Amino acid sequence: MHLYPFFRSLFRGIFASVYRWRVIGRENIPDGEGIVLCANHISNWDPVLLGCGIERQVHFMAKQELFKVPVLSWLIRNFGAFPVKRGAGDRQAIRKSLEVVNQGKVLGIFPEGRRNRAGDVGKVLPGAAMIALKAGVRVVPVAIIGPYRLFRPITIIYGKPIDIVAEVAGKESGERTQYAAEVIRREIQALMDIHKKRA
Repeated sequence: MHLYPFFRSLFRGIFASVYRWRVIGRENIPDGEGIVLCANHISNWDPVLLGCGIERQVHFMAKQELFKVPVLSWLIRNFGAFPVKRGAGDRQAIRKSLEVVNQGKVLGIFPEGRRNRAGDVGKVLPGAAMIALKAGVRVVPVAIIGPYRLFRPITIIYGKPIDIVAEVAGKESGERTQYAAEVIRREIQALMDIHKKRA
């Protein structure tokens, strides 16, 4: 039994009743192509929130220690996660990420690499940009605006897809990944800034 739709429906109900969540920009998610969702990271709940906001299944990297916990491992594998070694370049996880998007699926990444509750997007790591460039797929920036507090609203905003390959056109080969990473950071921040102005 594939449990992803069940868990997505369950957590949608939880987010709606407990956090009064709002989803903006769901229509920006393209159908039938591999994409990378890149979001800021404020809570351990973020992967679930990111996946619940859209109709397509989202696949995630998750730290390998979680896959050593029997029940949790079974749950997160059913939710589309695969292991990654943190703090080192994990080639197997990168290959799996490329496989996901090359198969026309959705990959979710938090490019800051760790939780950041400062209110702005911090420095982003190059992994998400590298995967998008290697696979030639578009990136969808996502802003998660909390906090996760009972009966307080939480908002997730999916931005318009970015043609990351076109963004780096004309750049020197050694500069492309870092430039693409900065484009991703800037686009996530722009979504957060727009929400702040409306609040």
